[in-house]
Amino acid sequence: MHADLPAQLALPPAPLVFVDLETTGGTFGVDRITEIGIVEAGPQGVSQWTSLVNPQKPIPAFVQQLTGIDDAMVRNAPTFEELAADLLDRMNGRLFVAHNAHFDHGFLKGEFKRIGMRFVPDVLCTVQLSRAVYPAETRHGLDALVERHALVPSARHRALADADLLWQFWQHLHRAHAPELVRAHVERVMRRFQLAAHIDEETIERIPAGCGVYVFYGDDDAPLYVGRSVRLRQRVRSHLTGPRRSAKDLRLAALVRRVEWRATGGEIGALLAEAQLTAAVRPALNRAPKSRPGDARGAPWLHAGAIAIEERDAATGERAFHVIDRWQYLGTVAALSDALALPASANPASFDLATYRILAERLARGLAFTPLTLDAPAHAAF
Repeated sequence: MHADLPAQLALPPAPLVFVDLETTGGTFGVDRITEIGIVEAGPQGVSQWTSLVNPQKPIPAFVQQLTGIDDAMVRNAPTFEELAADLLDRMNGRLFVAHNAHFDHGFLKGEFKRIGMRFVPDVLCTVQLSRAVYPAETRHGLDALVERHALVPSARHRALADADLLWQFWQHLHRAHAPELVRAHVERVMRRFQLAAHIDEETIERIPAGCGVYVFYGDDDAPLYVGRSVRLRQRVRSHLTGPRRSAKDLRLAALVRRVEWRATGGEIGALLAEAQLTAAVRPALNRAPKSRPGDARGAPWLHAGAIAIEERDAATGERAFHVIDRWQYLGTVAALSDALALPASANPASFDLATYRILAERLARGLAFTPLTLDAPAHAAF
Protein backbone atom coordinates (compact mmCIF):
# COMPACT_ATOMS: atom_id res chain seq x y z
CA MET A 1 0.00 0.00 0.00
CA HIS A 2 1.47 3.37 -1.04
CA ALA A 3 0.50 6.95 -0.20
CA ASP A 4 1.98 10.37 -0.84
CA LEU A 5 4.32 11.77 1.77
CA PRO A 6 2.75 14.63 3.77
CA ALA A 7 4.29 17.98 2.95
CA GLN A 8 6.77 19.80 5.22
CA LEU A 9 8.07 16.75 7.04
CA ALA A 10 11.60 17.25 8.31
CA LEU A 11 12.94 13.92 7.11
CA PRO A 12 16.58 13.05 7.77
CA PRO A 13 18.78 12.54 4.69
CA ALA A 14 17.95 8.81 4.66
CA PRO A 15 14.37 7.52 4.26
CA LEU A 16 12.68 6.16 7.36
CA VAL A 17 11.36 2.74 8.35
CA PHE A 18 9.05 2.62 11.36
CA VAL A 19 9.37 -0.93 12.70
CA ASP A 20 7.59 -3.02 15.27
CA LEU A 21 8.02 -6.69 16.16
CA GLU A 22 6.01 -9.26 18.03
CA THR A 23 8.05 -12.04 19.63
CA THR A 24 7.72 -15.17 21.75
CA GLY A 25 9.23 -13.26 24.69
CA GLY A 26 11.76 -10.64 25.65
CA THR A 27 15.06 -12.54 25.82
CA PHE A 28 17.62 -12.00 23.05
CA GLY A 29 19.08 -15.21 21.71
CA VAL A 30 16.30 -17.32 23.21
CA ASP A 31 13.01 -15.87 22.02
CA ARG A 32 12.12 -15.45 18.36
CA ILE A 33 10.14 -13.09 16.15
CA THR A 34 6.51 -13.93 15.34
CA GLU A 35 5.48 -10.84 13.34
CA ILE A 36 7.14 -7.88 11.65
CA GLY A 37 5.43 -4.63 10.65
CA ILE A 38 7.08 -1.81 8.70
CA VAL A 39 5.91 1.61 7.56
CA GLU A 40 8.33 3.06 5.01
CA ALA A 41 8.42 6.85 4.53
CA GLY A 42 10.63 8.68 2.07
CA PRO A 43 10.69 10.92 -0.99
CA GLN A 44 8.72 8.32 -2.96
CA GLY A 45 5.85 8.33 -0.47
CA VAL A 46 4.62 6.02 2.28
CA SER A 47 4.13 2.25 2.09
CA GLN A 48 3.37 -0.56 4.51
CA TRP A 49 4.62 -4.13 4.76
CA THR A 50 3.93 -6.88 7.28
CA SER A 51 4.38 -10.60 7.69
CA LEU A 52 3.83 -13.25 10.29
CA VAL A 53 7.01 -15.21 11.02
CA ASN A 54 7.30 -18.87 11.98
CA PRO A 55 9.41 -18.73 15.18
CA GLN A 56 10.11 -22.48 15.00
CA LYS A 57 9.19 -22.78 18.65
CA PRO A 58 5.91 -22.63 20.64
CA ILE A 59 4.44 -19.26 21.56
CA PRO A 60 3.80 -19.01 25.33
CA ALA A 61 0.14 -18.76 26.34
CA PHE A 62 0.48 -15.29 27.91
CA VAL A 63 2.07 -13.97 24.69
CA GLN A 64 -0.73 -15.48 22.61
CA GLN A 65 -3.24 -13.72 24.86
CA LEU A 66 -1.39 -10.38 24.61
CA THR A 67 -0.86 -10.34 20.83
CA GLY A 68 -3.59 -12.60 19.52
CA ILE A 69 -0.93 -14.52 17.55
CA ASP A 70 -1.10 -18.26 18.23
CA ASP A 71 0.83 -21.30 17.03
CA ALA A 72 -1.70 -22.12 14.33
CA MET A 73 -1.34 -18.64 12.76
CA VAL A 74 2.42 -18.94 12.32
CA ARG A 75 2.66 -22.64 11.49
CA ASN A 76 2.70 -22.03 7.71
CA ALA A 77 4.27 -18.57 7.85
CA PRO A 78 7.76 -18.04 6.37
CA THR A 79 10.74 -18.38 8.70
CA PHE A 80 12.95 -15.37 9.34
CA GLU A 81 15.63 -16.87 7.13
CA GLU A 82 13.16 -17.05 4.24
CA LEU A 83 12.25 -13.37 4.73
CA ALA A 84 15.75 -12.10 5.51
CA ALA A 85 17.03 -11.03 2.07
CA ASP A 86 13.87 -9.07 1.18
CA LEU A 87 13.64 -7.63 4.69
CA LEU A 88 17.25 -6.41 4.67
CA ASP A 89 16.76 -4.83 1.26
CA ARG A 90 13.63 -3.11 2.55
CA MET A 91 15.44 -1.57 5.53
CA ASN A 92 18.95 -1.09 4.13
CA GLY A 93 20.06 2.55 3.95
CA ARG A 94 17.06 3.76 5.96
CA LEU A 95 16.83 5.22 9.44
CA PHE A 96 15.42 2.51 11.72
CA VAL A 97 12.71 4.00 13.98
CA ALA A 98 11.14 1.95 16.78
CA HIS A 99 9.61 2.40 20.23
CA ASN A 100 12.10 1.14 22.81
CA ALA A 101 14.35 0.61 19.79
CA HIS A 102 16.91 -1.42 21.74
CA PHE A 103 14.38 -4.27 21.80
CA ASP A 104 13.38 -4.29 18.12
CA HIS A 105 16.87 -3.52 16.79
CA GLY A 106 18.42 -6.10 19.12
CA PHE A 107 16.07 -8.88 17.99
CA LEU A 108 16.56 -8.14 14.30
CA LYS A 109 20.32 -7.79 14.66
CA GLY A 110 20.42 -11.16 16.44
CA GLU A 111 18.28 -12.88 13.82
CA PHE A 112 20.36 -11.54 10.95
CA LYS A 113 23.59 -12.47 12.74
CA ARG A 114 22.31 -16.01 13.32
CA ILE A 115 22.11 -16.56 9.56
CA GLY A 116 25.37 -14.76 8.77
CA MET A 117 23.97 -11.39 7.65
CA ARG A 118 25.07 -7.96 8.88
CA PHE A 119 22.45 -5.45 10.04
CA VAL A 120 23.79 -2.02 11.08
CA PRO A 121 21.21 0.73 10.42
CA ASP A 122 21.25 4.03 12.24
CA VAL A 123 18.61 3.84 14.99
CA LEU A 124 16.10 6.32 16.41
CA CYS A 125 14.15 5.41 19.54
CA THR A 126 10.77 7.17 19.78
CA VAL A 127 10.75 6.73 23.57
CA GLN A 128 13.92 8.83 23.75
CA LEU A 129 12.58 11.26 21.15
CA SER A 130 9.38 11.75 23.14
CA ARG A 131 11.41 12.40 26.30
CA ALA A 132 13.55 14.93 24.45
CA VAL A 133 10.60 16.84 22.96
CA TYR A 134 8.34 16.57 26.01
CA PRO A 135 10.68 16.56 29.05
CA ALA A 136 7.89 17.57 31.47
CA GLU A 137 5.94 14.37 30.77
CA THR A 138 6.62 11.29 32.90
CA ARG A 139 5.08 8.59 30.68
CA HIS A 140 6.39 7.83 27.20
CA GLY A 141 5.06 4.35 26.48
CA LEU A 142 3.07 3.79 23.31
CA ASP A 143 -0.27 3.87 25.17
CA ALA A 144 0.74 7.22 26.69
CA LEU A 145 1.56 8.63 23.25
CA VAL A 146 -1.79 7.44 21.90
CA GLU A 147 -3.62 9.18 24.73
CA ARG A 148 -1.55 12.37 24.81
CA HIS A 149 -1.38 13.04 21.07
CA ALA A 150 -4.73 11.60 19.92
CA LEU A 151 -3.10 8.88 17.82
CA VAL A 152 -5.50 6.37 16.28
CA PRO A 153 -4.63 2.70 16.84
CA SER A 154 -6.09 0.13 14.47
CA ALA A 155 -5.03 -2.56 16.94
CA ARG A 156 -2.57 -2.95 19.79
CA HIS A 157 0.27 -5.41 20.11
CA ARG A 158 0.16 -6.20 16.43
CA ALA A 159 3.28 -5.26 14.53
CA LEU A 160 1.96 -3.16 11.63
CA ALA A 161 -0.61 -1.35 13.77
CA ASP A 162 2.04 -0.33 16.31
CA ALA A 163 4.50 0.67 13.55
CA ASP A 164 1.74 2.89 12.13
CA LEU A 165 1.33 4.58 15.52
CA LEU A 166 5.00 5.57 15.36
CA TRP A 167 4.43 7.07 11.91
CA GLN A 168 1.43 8.98 13.33
CA PHE A 169 3.61 10.24 16.21
CA TRP A 170 6.24 11.39 13.72
CA GLN A 171 3.61 13.34 11.78
CA HIS A 172 2.27 14.85 15.01
CA LEU A 173 5.75 16.13 15.93
CA HIS A 174 6.01 17.96 12.62
CA ARG A 175 2.56 19.49 12.93
CA ALA A 176 3.19 20.64 16.51
CA HIS A 177 6.81 21.86 16.31
CA ALA A 178 9.11 23.74 13.99
CA PRO A 179 11.12 21.46 11.65
CA GLU A 180 14.41 22.80 13.00
CA LEU A 181 13.44 21.79 16.55
CA VAL A 182 12.46 18.29 15.48
CA ARG A 183 15.70 17.89 13.51
CA ALA A 184 17.75 18.99 16.52
CA HIS A 185 16.06 16.49 18.83
CA VAL A 186 16.33 13.68 16.26
CA GLU A 187 20.04 14.35 15.81
CA ARG A 188 20.55 14.39 19.56
CA VAL A 189 18.95 11.01 20.31
CA MET A 190 19.78 9.12 17.11
CA ARG A 191 22.34 6.33 17.46
CA ARG A 192 24.61 6.03 14.45
CA PHE A 193 25.62 2.42 13.93
CA GLN A 194 27.24 2.95 10.53
CA LEU A 195 29.73 5.58 11.57
CA ALA A 196 32.36 5.95 8.87
CA ALA A 197 33.24 3.68 5.97
CA HIS A 198 33.72 0.22 7.50
CA ILE A 199 33.74 1.42 11.11
CA ASP A 200 30.40 0.49 12.66
CA GLU A 201 29.00 0.21 16.14
CA GLU A 202 30.20 -3.37 16.52
CA THR A 203 33.76 -2.14 15.96
CA ILE A 204 33.29 0.71 18.41
CA GLU A 205 31.93 -1.61 21.10
CA ARG A 206 35.15 -3.65 21.00
CA ILE A 207 37.18 -0.59 22.02
CA PRO A 208 38.02 -0.45 25.76
CA ALA A 209 36.02 2.01 27.84
CA GLY A 210 39.01 3.34 29.80
CA CYS A 211 42.31 5.04 29.02
CA GLY A 212 44.05 4.43 25.73
CA VAL A 213 45.25 5.62 22.35
CA TYR A 214 43.83 5.21 18.86
CA VAL A 215 44.97 5.61 15.25
CA PHE A 216 42.67 6.39 12.34
CA TYR A 217 43.78 5.15 8.90
CA GLY A 218 42.58 6.30 5.49
CA ASP A 219 42.96 5.14 1.92
CA ASP A 220 45.99 2.89 1.28
CA ASP A 221 46.22 2.48 5.06
CA ALA A 222 47.80 5.90 5.43
CA PRO A 223 47.82 7.11 9.08
CA LEU A 224 45.48 10.07 9.45
CA TYR A 225 45.29 10.88 13.13
CA VAL A 226 46.59 9.68 16.51
CA GLY A 227 44.66 10.54 19.65
CA ARG A 228 44.25 9.59 23.29
CA SER A 229 41.50 9.65 25.88
CA VAL A 230 40.62 8.56 29.38
CA ARG A 231 37.34 7.32 27.83
CA LEU A 232 38.69 5.68 24.70
CA ARG A 233 35.49 4.19 23.25
CA GLN A 234 33.51 7.37 23.85
CA ARG A 235 36.19 9.54 22.28
CA VAL A 236 36.48 7.47 19.10
CA ARG A 237 32.70 7.48 18.70
CA SER A 238 32.55 11.25 19.21
CA HIS A 239 34.88 11.83 16.26
CA LEU A 240 32.50 9.99 13.95
CA THR A 241 29.03 10.91 15.12
CA GLY A 242 27.04 13.51 17.01
CA PRO A 243 25.73 17.01 16.35
CA ARG A 244 28.69 18.79 17.97
CA ARG A 245 31.40 17.52 15.66
CA SER A 246 34.02 20.05 14.65
CA ALA A 247 35.01 20.76 11.05
CA LYS A 248 38.08 18.63 11.70
CA ASP A 249 35.94 15.70 12.87
CA LEU A 250 33.66 15.99 9.83
CA ARG A 251 36.69 15.89 7.55
CA LEU A 252 38.17 12.99 9.48
CA ALA A 253 34.95 10.94 9.31
CA ALA A 254 34.93 11.33 5.54
CA LEU A 255 38.51 10.04 5.25
CA VAL A 256 38.64 7.24 7.83
CA ARG A 257 38.69 3.64 6.63
CA ARG A 258 39.73 1.80 9.80
CA VAL A 259 40.80 2.36 13.40
CA GLU A 260 43.32 0.68 15.71
CA TRP A 261 43.53 1.17 19.46
CA ARG A 262 45.49 0.22 22.54
CA ALA A 263 44.53 0.34 26.23
CA THR A 264 47.22 2.09 28.28
CA GLY A 265 46.20 1.46 31.88
CA GLY A 266 45.98 5.14 32.78
CA GLU A 267 46.22 8.74 31.63
CA ILE A 268 50.01 9.00 31.86
CA GLY A 269 50.29 5.85 29.75
CA ALA A 270 47.94 7.37 27.18
CA LEU A 271 50.07 10.53 27.00
CA LEU A 272 53.27 8.53 26.55
CA ALA A 273 51.81 6.13 23.98
CA GLU A 274 50.23 8.97 22.00
CA ALA A 275 53.57 10.78 21.74
CA GLN A 276 55.37 7.58 20.77
CA LEU A 277 52.78 6.62 18.12
CA THR A 278 52.63 10.14 16.67
CA ALA A 279 56.41 10.17 16.21
CA ALA A 280 56.40 6.66 14.73
CA VAL A 281 53.58 6.90 12.17
CA ARG A 282 53.58 10.69 11.48
CA PRO A 283 49.80 11.03 10.90
CA ALA A 284 48.71 13.63 8.38
CA LEU A 285 46.20 15.46 10.60
CA ASN A 286 48.18 15.77 13.85
CA ARG A 287 49.84 19.10 14.52
CA ALA A 288 53.59 19.11 14.97
CA PRO A 289 54.55 19.89 18.62
CA LYS A 290 55.74 23.44 19.20
CA SER A 291 58.76 24.37 21.26
CA ARG A 292 58.03 25.72 24.73
CA PRO A 293 59.97 27.86 27.19
CA GLY A 294 61.76 25.54 29.58
CA ASP A 295 62.24 22.67 27.14
CA ALA A 296 65.54 21.11 28.14
CA ARG A 297 66.96 18.90 25.41
CA GLY A 298 69.46 16.53 26.92
CA ALA A 299 68.28 17.10 30.50
CA PRO A 300 70.12 14.72 32.84
CA TRP A 301 68.44 11.49 33.91
CA LEU A 302 68.54 11.49 37.70
CA HIS A 303 68.10 7.75 38.27
CA ALA A 304 70.50 4.81 38.23
CA GLY A 305 68.58 3.05 35.48
CA ALA A 306 65.07 2.47 34.25
CA ILE A 307 62.05 3.24 36.41
CA ALA A 308 58.45 1.96 36.33
CA ILE A 309 55.50 4.25 37.00
CA GLU A 310 52.38 2.46 38.21
CA GLU A 311 48.88 3.55 37.19
CA ARG A 312 45.38 2.20 37.59
CA ASP A 313 42.76 2.94 34.98
CA ALA A 314 39.92 4.72 36.80
CA ALA A 315 37.33 3.29 34.40
CA THR A 316 38.44 -0.35 34.36
CA GLY A 317 40.58 -0.76 37.47
CA GLU A 318 43.35 -2.35 35.39
CA ARG A 319 46.90 -1.94 36.66
CA ALA A 320 49.82 -1.00 34.40
CA PHE A 321 53.50 -0.09 34.73
CA HIS A 322 55.09 2.42 32.32
CA VAL A 323 58.82 1.83 31.91
CA ILE A 324 61.07 4.87 31.34
CA ASP A 325 64.84 5.14 30.94
CA ARG A 326 66.89 8.28 30.15
CA TRP A 327 63.76 10.21 29.17
CA GLN A 328 62.69 7.49 26.77
CA TYR A 329 59.41 5.58 27.04
CA LEU A 330 60.20 1.88 26.60
CA GLY A 331 56.64 0.53 26.91
CA THR A 332 53.84 -0.48 29.26
CA VAL A 333 53.54 -3.85 31.00
CA ALA A 334 50.89 -5.44 33.20
CA ALA A 335 53.30 -6.49 35.97
CA LEU A 336 56.72 -5.40 37.20
CA SER A 337 58.11 -8.84 36.41
CA ASP A 338 57.25 -8.24 32.74
CA ALA A 339 59.47 -5.15 32.61
CA LEU A 340 62.54 -7.30 31.94
CA ALA A 341 61.05 -8.25 28.57
CA LEU A 342 61.53 -4.63 27.50
CA PRO A 343 64.94 -3.31 26.41
CA ALA A 344 67.28 -3.22 29.41
CA SER A 345 68.22 0.40 28.78
CA ALA A 346 67.63 3.18 26.32
CA ASN A 347 70.11 4.54 23.82
CA PRO A 348 72.25 6.93 25.86
CA ALA A 349 72.60 9.26 22.88
CA SER A 350 68.83 9.68 22.53
CA PHE A 351 66.56 12.14 24.29
CA ASP A 352 62.78 12.06 23.80
CA LEU A 353 61.49 15.57 24.32
CA ALA A 354 57.86 14.41 24.41
CA THR A 355 58.57 11.99 27.27
CA TYR A 356 60.50 14.70 29.10
CA ARG A 357 57.60 17.14 28.75
CA ILE A 358 55.11 14.58 30.07
CA LEU A 359 57.13 13.33 33.05
CA ALA A 360 59.71 15.88 34.20
CA GLU A 361 57.34 18.08 36.17
CA ARG A 362 55.34 15.11 37.49
CA LEU A 363 58.48 13.43 38.78
CA ALA A 364 59.69 16.69 40.31
CA ARG A 365 56.37 16.95 42.17
CA GLY A 366 56.89 13.50 43.67
CA LEU A 367 55.20 11.10 41.25
CA ALA A 368 55.81 7.63 42.72
CA PHE A 369 57.94 5.16 40.78
CA THR A 370 59.78 1.87 41.22
CA PRO A 371 63.47 1.68 40.23
CA LEU A 372 64.36 -1.31 38.05
CA THR A 373 67.66 -3.18 37.79
CA LEU A 374 69.01 -5.38 35.03
CA ASP A 375 68.57 -8.47 37.21
CA ALA A 376 65.11 -7.92 38.64
CA PRO A 377 62.75 -5.07 39.39
CA ALA A 378 63.20 -3.66 42.88
CA HIS A 379 59.83 -3.29 44.56
CA ALA A 380 60.33 0.07 46.19
CA ALA A 381 57.74 1.29 48.65
CA PHE A 382 55.69 4.13 47.30
